[in-house]
Amino acid sequence: MADQYFAEQPTAPSAPEPARLDVAGLSLTVTTDAGVFSRGRLDKGTRVLLEHVPEPERGGDLLDLGCGWGPIALWLATVRRRSTVWAVDVNERALSLVRQNADAAGLSNVRACRPDEVPDDVVFAGMWSNPPIRSGKAALHSLLSEWLPRVDGPSYLVVAKNLGSDSLARWLGEEGYTVSRVSSNAGFRVLEVRSSREG
Repeated sequence: MADQYFAEQPTAPSAPEPARLDVAGLSLTVTTDAGVFSRGRLDKGTRVLLEHVPEPERGGDLLDLGCGWGPIALWLATVRRRSTVWAVDVNERALSLVRQNADAAGLSNVRACRPDEVPDDVVFAGMWSNPPIRSGKAALHSLLSEWLPRVDGPSYLVVAKNLGSDSLARWLGEEGYTVSRVSSNAGFRVLEVRSSREG
């Protein structure tokens, strides 16, 4: 059940399952599990995101918000090995999978942690996220309101068109962000969000 993805401790019994992560130049065998988003495969939205966004422009700390088992964090850590990649999620099982997958891939620059474990003084050079849209509009807006101000650079969000990508883009614009559409593919929109402070 989707509710489990937003719980610290999923109720579904653990049932690890391997998957292939072949996307945007990355080719890894990873471990997924029940109670964590997209068990056994790379979900379509994250694939669209990784295939259509640019690599990080510079070094610095990078953020994967709502990391699940870690496909975005693993990609970021591979293309920017000198950057610290923060893989943030509330789901403890997901965080354990990210650590396991990063270790297996030899990626020592991934930090998988709960939101409250990210030091307050960390400013991110960019954020890449397949946000938990099914957590509800209020929860999603609260999440983005908390993390977007900590990003000094672009944030890339992938959201299904039929789950409110256009209304999310309008809300972000009303909040003072500059929003542009990077891609519209397979029923998903990839949005680039920048603070009006930039430039």
